[in-house]
Amino acid sequence: MEKHPVLVAPSLLAANFLELGKDIDMVNRSEADWFHLDVMDGRFVPNISYGLPVIAQIKKRANKPCDVHLMIEEPEKYAADFKKAGADILTVHLEACIHLHRNIQQIKGLGMKAGVALNPHTPVGMLENVIRDIDVVLIMSVNPGFGGQTFIEQTYHKIRQLRKLITDTHSHALIEVDGGIGTENAGQLIDAGANVLVAGSAVFSSADPEKTIHALKTSAK
Repeated sequence: MEKHPVLVAPSLLAANFLELGKDIDMVNRSEADWFHLDVMDGRFVPNISYGLPVIAQIKKRANKPCDVHLMIEEPEKYAADFKKAGADILTVHLEACIHLHRNIQQIKGLGMKAGVALNPHTPVGMLENVIRDIDVVLIMSVNPGFGGQTFIEQTYHKIRQLRKLITDTHSHALIEVDGGIGTENAGQLIDAGANVLVAGSAVFSSADPEKTIHALKTSAK
């Protein structure tokens, strides 16, 4: 099977917010590729996380790209603000975007890479007409809104479907997966066609986070 690059994006939602600077420094030292930053509004998902001021502070200390995942309604109202705060990649949910193509063009026009996230129930075929415009497709392998959930097994099939769509359309989109990811299933996800592994609890709750990131990074070797 064709090998794809393996990127690791630790999710700071699982970090220790009383020691956030130390956790950012750990990710900077590690083999991780991106910082994954989850923004929740209490409307699109039943939870509220952090927002623009926190991301702006993280950006000051982070020396790797900030991958901002908007689990919010009407993301177009805030895209420019997240660019200003430091987002390098801005991902919106297909389910939250009435005019998805317009959202993608807005994000790219602001100078960020554009991502589109799919909830577990959303079929990958809904991206067929925009897949060549997208930089990252984020497959949710849990229902969005809370950390520490159990991985949904159907995700492997969904990744394989998406990999075929990307290949068939000659898209350059990366496949990112978020939810319930750890060293025990990372290899299977890469084998199915994933490029980017988002890991929160698996990294920040481990005895040696840098070692865990290394294990995720090398899971396909």
